[in-house]
Amino acid sequence: MAAATLNRTDERTPLLAEAIVSSADGNTAPLLTEQTSSDLQNPDSRRNNAQAVDEETGISGGLAHTSIRQVVLVLLIGVFISNADGSILLAVHPTIASEFDALHDSSWLLTSFGLAAAAMQPIYGKMSDIYGRKPLLLVAYVLFAAGCAVVGVAQSMKEVILGRIISGLGASGMTALVSILITDLVPLRDVATWRSYVNIAATTGRSIGGPLGGWLADTVGWRWSMMGQSPAAAIAIILIATVLPSHTRSTSDALSTTKGSKLARIDFLGSFLTTLTILCFLLPLQIGGDRLPWSHPAIFGLLGGACISAALFVLVEAKFAREPVIPLLLFRNKDVVLSALIMMIQGMAQMALMFAIPLYFQVTTRASNTVAGAHLFPAVAGNAVGGLLAGAFIKRTGRYKTITLLAILSACGAYLLLILRWHGHTNWLESLYIIPGGFAMGVAGSTLFISVQASIDPAYSAVAASTLYLAANAGGVIGMASSSAVLQGSLRLILDRKLDEGGFEGIKKLKIIERAVSDVHYAEHAKPAISHIVVASYVDALTWTHVLSLACSILGFISTAFLTQHKL
Repeated sequence: MAAATLNRTDERTPLLAEAIVSSADGNTAPLLTEQTSSDLQNPDSRRNNAQAVDEETGISGGLAHTSIRQVVLVLLIGVFISNADGSILLAVHPTIASEFDALHDSSWLLTSFGLAAAAMQPIYGKMSDIYGRKPLLLVAYVLFAAGCAVVGVAQSMKEVILGRIISGLGASGMTALVSILITDLVPLRDVATWRSYVNIAATTGRSIGGPLGGWLADTVGWRWSMMGQSPAAAIAIILIATVLPSHTRSTSDALSTTKGSKLARIDFLGSFLTTLTILCFLLPLQIGGDRLPWSHPAIFGLLGGACISAALFVLVEAKFAREPVIPLLLFRNKDVVLSALIMMIQGMAQMALMFAIPLYFQVTTRASNTVAGAHLFPAVAGNAVGGLLAGAFIKRTGRYKTITLLAILSACGAYLLLILRWHGHTNWLESLYIIPGGFAMGVAGSTLFISVQASIDPAYSAVAASTLYLAANAGGVIGMASSSAVLQGSLRLILDRKLDEGGFEGIKKLKIIERAVSDVHYAEHAKPAISHIVVASYVDALTWTHVLSLACSILGFISTAFLTQHKL
C-alpha cells in the first residue's frame, strides 16, 4: 500500500476543515428537500461543485500532513476485533447455549447482536455528522468492550444475550464509521481499493476468530474467548484518541436548518420505529414452528405490527422528523433501493451458511469447537479475495455491476453443490464448496457501497452508508433467524418421521426430540440407533438452510441485473 496524503481537490470530508461546506461568498449547500431530489438522481454535478468549492477555500485542514495510511491502519484494529467477535460466536454459540440447555435459542446470541447493530446503524451515521466521527468511534469501542465483559461473567442465557446486545450497539459503529471515513478521505474511484484493505482486516479477524474461539472453548472455556476482547478494544481506544484528528465538523452542520441543541437533531423516533419493524418481523421467524405454531394469533399480530411500525416510520420521516435518520428521498433513487436490497439478500444467504457450517461438522464428524470454527475459514478467505478483486477491478475499469453479477452467480453454484453433496461424509475438497459464498459477499460489500455512493449527492454519503450497513445488518439478523427457524422446524418434523420409522413412539420419542434440538452433542452420548437417526435428521434439516441461501442468491442476481452502472 503506497503512502498517501490528501489531495486538496479530493477534500469533501469533515476531517479536513469546517470551511469545506461553504462557498467563497459564505453561502452553504442547500438542505436535502424536494428541491434537491434531482441531485440524488444526478449526483455528478453536485460532486463536481463540492470539489470546486474546496479549491476556492484553499483548505489546509486537519489531515493535510497526516497520511491516510496511518489513519486507516488504526481504524483497522476495530474492524479486526469486531469481525473476530462474530466468527468466535459462530464457532462457539452451540457450546454456550448447550451449557444453559438452550440450544434452540442459540441463534439469539447472534440475532440479538445483529438487531442491536441494526438499531444503532442509522443513528451512528447521523450522530457522526453532528458530533464528529472521532467521538462516535470512541463511544462505539467502549460499548463493545463493555458488552464482551458482560458476556464473560454472565450466569444465565439472558445475561449472555444482554451482553451481546451491548456489544452490538458498539460494533455497528466500529465498522460503518470506518467506511464513512474512507469515503471522506479519498476520491470515489479509490474508495473500493482502500476498503479492500479493510476487508482484509475483517477477513483476518473472521479467519482467526473461529479457530481461536473454538480452541479457547476447548481449553480454558468460552468465557475467556469473550473477555479477552475487552483489553484489545481498550488499546484501540487509546490509539484512536491519539491518532485520529478531532477536526470533525461535518457538511451536515451547514446543511441543517434545525435550531436548538445538537441532540434535538437526532431522529430517535425514526430509529426506534426502524428497530421495532425489524423486531416484529424477526420474532415470528424465531418462535414460529418452535415455541408457537405458525397459525397462532401472536404470529399474525407480530407480522401486522411490523407493517404498522413500517407505515409509522414512513409517516414520521415524511411529516414530523426535522432531520430524518433516513431521508425518504434516498428511496426515490432506484440504485439506492436496489443496492440495499441486494446487500440485505446476500447478507441473509451468507449468514444462513455461516450459521449452518459449525453445526454440520459438529454433528456429522463430532468436530471440536476448534475444528468446527476452522471450517469457516474457506468462506472468509473467499470474502477477502472477493473484496480485493472488486477493489482492483473498480479502480482499473470504473465498473462494478458486471463483477457483482458474476460473484452472485458463483454463490448460486456453491449453494447448489452444498444441497447436492453435503450429506454427512464431506471430505476436505468438498468442504471448499463454501468459498464462492464468501467470495460473493466480499464482492458485494465493495461494489454495492460504490453503487450507492456513485448514485447520490456526496453531502449525504454518511447517511447513505449507514443505510447500506443497516440493510446488511438486517439481512444478517433475518438470515440468522430464518435459518434457525428452518433448522428447528424441519429438524422436529424429520426427527418425528425417522423416529416413527425406527419404532420409537410416545413419551420416549418426545424426550429424544427435545434433547436433540436442545443439545448439539446429544448424538455423541445417545445409543447407536438413536444417534444415527439424530445425525441423519440434522443433515437433512441443514440442507434446507442451504436451499434458503440459494433462493436468496437467485433473487439477489435478478435484482443486480437492474442496477445502473454509473460512470466513476
